[in-house]
Amino acid sequence: MEPVTKNLPVIAMRGLNVFPRMNTSFDLERPISVHALERAMENGEEIFLVTQREIGVEQPEEKDLYEIGTVARVTQILRVSDRVLRVMMAGACRARLKRLWQREPFLQAQVELIDEPATSRHSKRTEAMLRQTYASVTEYAELAQKLPDDVYAAILSTNDPGYLADFIAQQLNLRYQDKQDILDELRPLPRLQRMNEILRREIEVTAMEQDIESKVRSRVGKIQKDFVLREQIKVLQNEIGEGGEDEELDEYREKISKAHLSEEVERKLLKDVDKLAKQPFGSAEASVLRNYLDTCMEMPWGEETKERASVDAARKILDRDHYGLQKVKERILEFIAVRQLNPEAKGQILCLVGPPGVGKTSIALSVAKAMNRKVARLSLGGVRDEADIRGHRKTYIGAMPGRIIEAISRSGSMNPLLVLDEVDKMGSDGRGDPASALLEVLDSEQNYAFRDHYLEIPVDLSRVMFIMTANTLDTIPRPLLDRMEIIEIPSYTDEEKVQIAQRHLLPKERQANGLTASSLRVDESAIRAAIALYTRESGVRSLERQLGKICRKAAMQLATSDVKRVAVTEKNIKDFLGAPRAAQEKIPEKDLVGVVNGLAWTEVGGEILPVEVGVMDGSGKVELTGNLGDVMQESCRAALSCLRQRAQELGIAPDFNKTKDIHIHFPEGAIPKDGPSAGIAIATAVLSALTGQAVHRDVAMTGEITLRGRVLAIGGLREKTMGALRAGVHTVILPKENEKDLDEIDPLVREKLRFVPVETVDAVFAEALVLPEKCTAAAHESYLPPVQESAHSALRAGEMS
Repeated sequence: MEPVTKNLPVIAMRGLNVFPRMNTSFDLERPISVHALERAMENGEEIFLVTQREIGVEQPEEKDLYEIGTVARVTQILRVSDRVLRVMMAGACRARLKRLWQREPFLQAQVELIDEPATSRHSKRTEAMLRQTYASVTEYAELAQKLPDDVYAAILSTNDPGYLADFIAQQLNLRYQDKQDILDELRPLPRLQRMNEILRREIEVTAMEQDIESKVRSRVGKIQKDFVLREQIKVLQNEIGEGGEDEELDEYREKISKAHLSEEVERKLLKDVDKLAKQPFGSAEASVLRNYLDTCMEMPWGEETKERASVDAARKILDRDHYGLQKVKERILEFIAVRQLNPEAKGQILCLVGPPGVGKTSIALSVAKAMNRKVARLSLGGVRDEADIRGHRKTYIGAMPGRIIEAISRSGSMNPLLVLDEVDKMGSDGRGDPASALLEVLDSEQNYAFRDHYLEIPVDLSRVMFIMTANTLDTIPRPLLDRMEIIEIPSYTDEEKVQIAQRHLLPKERQANGLTASSLRVDESAIRAAIALYTRESGVRSLERQLGKICRKAAMQLATSDVKRVAVTEKNIKDFLGAPRAAQEKIPEKDLVGVVNGLAWTEVGGEILPVEVGVMDGSGKVELTGNLGDVMQESCRAALSCLRQRAQELGIAPDFNKTKDIHIHFPEGAIPKDGPSAGIAIATAVLSALTGQAVHRDVAMTGEITLRGRVLAIGGLREKTMGALRAGVHTVILPKENEKDLDEIDPLVREKLRFVPVETVDAVFAEALVLPEKCTAAAHESYLPPVQESAHSALRAGEMS
């Protein structure tokens, strides 16, 4: 028999299913649904009801609708409001959506009618399925108690499997996806079987819901019962005169009375205890008050360690724990001497500034040991929230005191030494500026009554000693920097690193790896090779890791072979550390034209910064390469302008900027370079390339240049001179204004290098450029101004060094 197809208006149902041979009422609001109903009423035809896959779709397409729906007739229409119609439909038969060929102004589709297949109502399988369904419906009705009696009776009186499955799905409050499963199944007996599966699942879920509800009801009843009994006990205690205070409140009052608190603080805490006594059991406010009182009682009120202000004892501890750093130790000993003479002095705020790995934090811990103060460390790196310093209001969920109060509580003393690491790495965002919150903490005129947002009671921080550590001062706000005394910790020289490795690092690594001095011997030459070829740093962290690697390799040899003793020398260090990782910086092997040894400061110390200049015939183009920052590029332009202004005096063509192309290159292009210190090196290299005069290979220079040829002061002279010595430089040209900094240079470096302070760029040229062996006065004047001849002679004789 050929299937019957019809073109019918369509109503897309949202979260609702209509079954054949069932009456259903629902509301229509969408214009496409209302228009489809009007079209069906005008033509007196049926209408196709199909469910949407997703409820939220407003303008459904064919892919948004299920395939199987129901053809129905309109039996009644009631207008509820101007936009809403309530309709009653009588389902006729199932139908399959073949094609949705119209979407505006209403949905219209070609549908295929589906006939209900016949089922043998007297087979054993059908009878068994019907009985199982009746039993499941009976169990569900007893459990849920939501099924009306007339519906229950109608179910038990039905013996048509297909109709029974549709009727149960229509009457029960199921998900529309489950109802659609029933609608999609065209065979009556499998449809009833699927309905049984859904019923079993609903019975299990309903039973679980009732079990959870009963447990909740039981728990709430117990809490209410406990509350009533506690209140009755309080009333009875008051009646017989025993008072209503429990042990917890008495314990709080005893702790407060024994703590050495000021009158204001004690009154405030006792008031909170009285407030806690009035709270009903289990209330949220009682929990907040308990946490607050517990935090306050954990503070070491009135507890202070007896300070040992002995300069001699402190000197012994500092010398034992740290090698070198004489100026740093001297400043700390001065501070201890002041404490020895005036024990009542307010707490000081010191800031140790230096590269990573030079021992800033360990120095702070040694100071605490020397002064017999308890110590607590807190890192401020990455802190962006002001509440980390001042704490949160205790009314917030999860509130806690700030890091300062937490550190004092952790230290167990009211006069500890607090080490605030990485103070230069604090941030700020919309939640506040933690650096500004530190201003009150570090101000000795204010911190005698510091109020944390959580505690809300004054805490005396004037007895606390603060030591900050930072890698740089550039990112610390000026108001905060003004409250600290800066102590700069410089980079270590190679000699200092050797001593530190022999005295501290190597014994520590031997012990950590289970070795002894007799089982592992590391020569001084091996340590020097490790410093020169495997580490490039200001501190000693990488050196410590390399020594640890040597110890591990040695432990492997001792554990897996018959070797009883391992010796590490410069010759066999590659067997332990592999190929060298840091190339040794060296100056050129001979004097070159257009190549100058500049000096640069980096995070790992000072190093040689070669400047190469090439001059070619061209049209005056200037090429700058080598990953240069803005300051370095400006130094290049200033050096070129300085030479153009002095072209006649220096004997170079006045129009070289129009006839020559100049390429200024800084090797190691992957390394970013920036900073005002390469001006005279660039000018010397350009002049050498233009005149063809070579530059002394063993001369290095640092200093910034002005357009008038004046040499300006620079920073990082100590590190730069150490880098020059490592590279084999003999003479260092530096600005005259930096002559005062020569005292800061390591004595070993000062002994091996010759320093030439200069004020003008002419003196730089006179010292750096190589004169021809047989140079006439005219040739001399071709690149050296007459006014500088005396300066040149004096510099060559070493009178200005």
